[in-house]
Amino acid sequence: MNRLHFYAGWTLVVIFLTSLFLTCRTTEPSGYFFAYFKGNGEDGLHLAYSPDGFQWKALHGDSSFLTPTAGTDKLMRDPCIILGGDGQYHMVWTVSWNERGIGYASSPDLIHWSPQRYLPVMEHETTARNCWAPELFYDAASDDYLIYWATTIPGRFPETDSLGDSGYNHRMYCTTTKDFVYLTPTRLFYDPGFNVIDATIQYQDNQYVLFFKNETLLPVAEKNLRMATSNHLLGPYTKASAPISGNWVEGPTATHSDSGWIVYFDRYREHQMGAIISSDLIHWTDVSNRLHFPEGARHGTVFPVPSKTILQFINQ
Repeated sequence: MNRLHFYAGWTLVVIFLTSLFLTCRTTEPSGYFFAYFKGNGEDGLHLAYSPDGFQWKALHGDSSFLTPTAGTDKLMRDPCIILGGDGQYHMVWTVSWNERGIGYASSPDLIHWSPQRYLPVMEHETTARNCWAPELFYDAASDDYLIYWATTIPGRFPETDSLGDSGYNHRMYCTTTKDFVYLTPTRLFYDPGFNVIDATIQYQDNQYVLFFKNETLLPVAEKNLRMATSNHLLGPYTKASAPISGNWVEGPTATHSDSGWIVYFDRYREHQMGAIISSDLIHWTDVSNRLHFPEGARHGTVFPVPSKTILQFINQ
């Protein structure tokens, strides 16, 4: 073999090994997790995995990863999970239909969780009826976590006190924290002029996008999803948009990818999950018929996960 043939041979070997390496890298699992609850949230946290955001498979045999202990009623409804700046997963949830606080726990891997704590975010409002569907957003610039949720305080917004279910008349409230121990004083976060619950925030193209549910029942039921935007995390946010979904849906959770925006929601009267998709936040297409979620899944949070996290679950 002459020198030219020798180098040509080694060149082919290098090309082959490089191709094999790249193939191995690109075949690593990637995708999304969905944190959800079942029933009334009595048994705790459930997780599902999807490589594409449409076909979802329950993990751990669809059994609970974490049994609720926070609060008096010890429920774990509306779980919201984000990956924080410290590399930990942080979760908040609804502990009760009627208590004035929320649940909190953290985890390095979504399997092993810290002791659960009750955060008394509305205990100072002695007439507040509830704290529903709390969510988290991590602001890297300030290293703060925004916690926001829906609460009814009777008489606070009297013009809409009689337009909701059973006298509920929610607005969105918030607090910020760096460590989930010290919380800044609770403040009003968003008042669209009507009964509002189930807000969730996404950041894209230098703007904050707020999706939420119009919870108005009377004189005509709304029960649909709207959106608003802001240049700042804490607002002010714009006036609520026209409905972007049909009626009788709740619990929006959103992601953004190369395909555009997808907003998932709970079609709770039909006991099914649904979704809409958009490339411009203006024109929306219903893609519910493309979805497959675990039987009995209720709303929660869809969030992207790195391949190392997915491998932990696959290799269990």
